Amino acid sequence: MINSTRGLRGMAVAPHALASQSALAVLREGGNAIEAMIAAAATIAVVYPHMNSIGGDSFWLMHVPGEAPGAIDACGAAAGMASRDWYAERGHRSSIPHRGGVAANTVAGTISGWGAAHTLSRKALGGRLPLSRLLEDAIHYARNGIPVTLSQSSLTAAKLDELRIQPGFAETFLIDGAAPAAGSRFYQRRLADTLERIARAGTSDFYRGELAQSLAEDLARIGSPVSARDLAAHQAQLVDPLTLQHSAGSVHNMTPPTQGVISLLIVGILDALDIAAVPQGSADHVHLCVEATKQAFRVRDRYVTDPRYMKVAAQDLLKPEHVHALARCIDRRRAEPWGGKTQAGDTIWMGVIDGAGRAVSFIQSIYHEFGSGIVLQGTGVNWQNRGCSFSLDAAALNALEPGRKPFHTLNPAMARLSDGRTVVYGTMGGDGQPQTQCAIFTRAIAHGMSPQAAVSAPRWLLGRTWGKPSESLKLESRFDTSVVRELSERGHDVEIIGAYDETVGHAGMIIRHADGVLEGGADPRSDGAVAAY
Repeated sequence: MINSTRGLRGMAVAPHALASQSALAVLREGGNAIEAMIAAAATIAVVYPHMNSIGGDSFWLMHVPGEAPGAIDACGAAAGMASRDWYAERGHRSSIPHRGGVAANTVAGTISGWGAAHTLSRKALGGRLPLSRLLEDAIHYARNGIPVTLSQSSLTAAKLDELRIQPGFAETFLIDGAAPAAGSRFYQRRLADTLERIARAGTSDFYRGELAQSLAEDLARIGSPVSARDLAAHQAQLVDPLTLQHSAGSVHNMTPPTQGVISLLIVGILDALDIAAVPQGSADHVHLCVEATKQAFRVRDRYVTDPRYMKVAAQDLLKPEHVHALARCIDRRRAEPWGGKTQAGDTIWMGVIDGAGRAVSFIQSIYHEFGSGIVLQGTGVNWQNRGCSFSLDAAALNALEPGRKPFHTLNPAMARLSDGRTVVYGTMGGDGQPQTQCAIFTRAIAHGMSPQAAVSAPRWLLGRTWGKPSESLKLESRFDTSVVRELSERGHDVEIIGAYDETVGHAGMIIRHADGVLEGGADPRSDGAVAAY
């Protein structure tokens, strides 16, 4: 039997157990959900280094009972020098490389998000724990070592040929020139020093202090266009999240440049199609979810980018008339041809709800596995390659411009239901994120499954994500053969993957029931756990 974890006074879920335990320790000391998430974010950056880093971006979705939800956009913009001419001068006229210094073309925003969250915690929630306490576990793990996960070991080995040549990668992530073995001890002492500096001097030092100077010098040395001026200009932004009015209540997600609106669209389309009346796990269920995804992805590819460049307000895309019009485009018996292209990406999602019902849905990423692959000499920071998603075509929706924010697959989700429940949920996995969100949300909310059962059940993925280049409809092998056959007969290009395959992401979910009982589920495909008390 698959049982959810339950608690009353606080709960955290993360794709690595040490991160959820860091959050729980803070909650036990009287910390609030935001403080707990800062601790988890710092720990996960150390213990899951192939999935995220302090050299990446992050997004926060937060809710306090009785108040409207809020969000933090900690996304870095393209460098001032990052122009199409700059790339052309370096021989790149068709696309931006995925690895190396030229791929590290945006500011890393995640540390600014930690700082904004810490300030918000103190001012709005009476938080008292200092950064030195919240980063304590992460510093310890970086300095004294972590046990290498199978995920880190196997992914390092798989990407070795393209990463070993990147500046700083081999000395940081390889042992004697090879991927570290699962279960071996792995140290990141320069990163420990950097985290100690942030704990002592504050998060602003990453952008306007001694750390910023070191970062800028090393970025210039490896050919990145990101400068000290770019770092100094960066600030995390407090924003109002997007809201979908659902039959079960209000569902929230992050604003552009993320694809949060697309995750909400899929959930809205399925609600319009009365997904609750469709048997969970059936061919009809998977078919409708996949076809809703196709409709939503076409909207994304037409509209979603840096909000300053969008031709329509993201919230307008969630109007009932638009959602229902997309639902009417779906053929319940036949798959629409899929000519689109999905995006890869690796990420971590985590959730925390404290005893007072304050909730955080959080996501942090460096885009591809190990981001740009570069590790800065002075700080041990692995820098993201999110900006390789920019197009060098001036007419493209996500065209590169200095100071422009890149399109983000990242999107943390949350729901406030009419029956008094609060839900935080999400996953990693590039364009798999909206699909897995729809899977676990519909299973838990429309079909009444427990969080753990909803997360553990067989999943699917249309298109590619980290580790998988094909655009097929991937089904975990635990689906009944009759479901596979029927989906193929409807025109889906089906590919069978592992029973519990990382390709479909590392998901998690926490539900706070109206009586205060907390119930959570972590993904068996990850190294994660739910921690509660």
